[in-house]
Amino acid sequence: MAFEDLPAELGSALNERGYTTLTPVQSAVAAPDAAGRDLIVSAQTGSGKTVAFGLALAPEILGNTSAGSLPEAPLALVIAPTRELALQVSRELGWLYASAGLRIATCVGGMDPSKERRALRAGPAIVVGTPGRLRDHLERGALDLGGLVGVVLDEADEMLDMGFREDLEEILDATPEGRRTLLFSATMPPQIVRLAQRYQRDALRLSLVGDDRGHGDISYQAITVSPSEVEHAVVNLLRFHEAETAILFCATRDNVRHLHATLQERGFAVVALSGEHSQSERNQALQALRDRRARVCVATDVAARGIDLPSLSLVVHVEIPRDAETLQHRSGRTGRAGKKGTAAIIVPYNRRKRVESLLRGAKIAAEWTDAPSADDIRAKDRERLMERLVTLPEFDADDRALAAELATRLQPEDIAAALVHAHRARLPQPEELLANTPEAREKAKADRHRPGFEDVVWFKIGVGGRQNAEPRWILPLLCRRGHITRNEIGAIRVGQHESWFQVPRTIAGKFSQALERTASSDDDQDAIPIIEAPEGPRIEARANRRNADGPQVRAKPRDGKPYSKGPRPGGPPRKGPKQGKKFARKQRTD
Repeated sequence: MAFEDLPAELGSALNERGYTTLTPVQSAVAAPDAAGRDLIVSAQTGSGKTVAFGLALAPEILGNTSAGSLPEAPLALVIAPTRELALQVSRELGWLYASAGLRIATCVGGMDPSKERRALRAGPAIVVGTPGRLRDHLERGALDLGGLVGVVLDEADEMLDMGFREDLEEILDATPEGRRTLLFSATMPPQIVRLAQRYQRDALRLSLVGDDRGHGDISYQAITVSPSEVEHAVVNLLRFHEAETAILFCATRDNVRHLHATLQERGFAVVALSGEHSQSERNQALQALRDRRARVCVATDVAARGIDLPSLSLVVHVEIPRDAETLQHRSGRTGRAGKKGTAAIIVPYNRRKRVESLLRGAKIAAEWTDAPSADDIRAKDRERLMERLVTLPEFDADDRALAAELATRLQPEDIAAALVHAHRARLPQPEELLANTPEAREKAKADRHRPGFEDVVWFKIGVGGRQNAEPRWILPLLCRRGHITRNEIGAIRVGQHESWFQVPRTIAGKFSQALERTASSDDDQDAIPIIEAPEGPRIEARANRRNADGPQVRAKPRDGKPYSKGPRPGGPPRKGPKQGKKFARKQRTD
């Protein structure tokens, strides 16, 4: 296809890359009414933004370069929030401007800064980097921004959320007045608006997000499971879809480490990405995914930003995203460039309302379903295996000779069975999940009861939440007073003024006798009453939270004396929250 309205160098690069038409965001920034203007572009992840700002700045960049000569200073600067996104942008602009012979320098944290300084001295036309590393080169005099004709802030909302505001302001303050500023942001929070007002002139707003914030090429699924079977559901989802590449999102580094080890033990080819990995380790993990040596990536939100894997077709939210924007950015790793993708959210059934609210806020219609069962996976495996085996590859002479020899020794059915067995042996086994029904949940809850606690006696201790009671210090107190071990104490329920706990009926009598012997008024903890409570836990009503009998006393004082939360002796009354803030403001102004 010919792109008549684009520079010839860029049109040929797009044709070689297999482009037949521009995406909506690429067409919008290349339109005549956007030429030469500052732009504020709202577009979803995976909409072709990198090529878009490459096309938008092409007239200025190509107009200030001549064949065979290097620019004295960079002409364009692209700022991205993460190393992976900056490296991806650099690769995309590399092939887009390859025919023009322009050099591109990349400056990101975790790389050798001396090599980056040499690249900056070599005359790059475009510099791509993260805010912190760019600011460092600027302050050391290695980065000259005096010749810039354009600046791009990619995923500006994420850069501000990650605390890069001061870095961005210092970099932008060092750029020439006449340069173009292109601001790409999936959302437009107030801080983005203020940034645009300060650094842009008569900016054209282009909104390509639309009313439906979810990608049209992504099918969303909400998978309801028991809270104890989240990892089993992840295993079955991976086995059911058998995606060429899948990414699993966790909230913390520890959870990434744990899930990575679990899947590795189960036989999955898996890599991990989190803040604890070095840049070299991250590059190796991403290369393993691109080379198909690994098919699953377990990552945190920030570590996965900017990852562009063309074969990624499955995103699993192992832990529920904190908000609609996180859901959007996570899911946007798939369903890119017109390809279909699946985003599955693992929903413990006690968190369903939270996820329903999240989906409403994101304007996403998800299919609510159960996790694939072991039978579903076996049926899917059968379909895939039949499709794979009936599609015959090219055989060489040695293959056919060996097949002929096998045919003389074994029956055809035995040969086929051995082939099926060899294929299935490489696949991790699916998990048998509990049925996701109220009856099954109650059964699972009953099965989790500890042995020996089928018949229990409830006891009551005279401290509760109003006295800062917590199971972690109630437990050793009960063991000391009742002469039993922590394994002989069951559930503990903390009320407002009293707490309840279980003791097996077989030792309840011995426990009561020990309580009588250890009760003493000489020690605050030994004076706390502990009695049998056959009626079980009785949590006080909300109206009774305040104790009208006097000041509240902490049950476990640090120095042996009770803490009073009443008026301070000899001092003014305690100030409320609003008074306290007002008093503090007055002190500061004085």
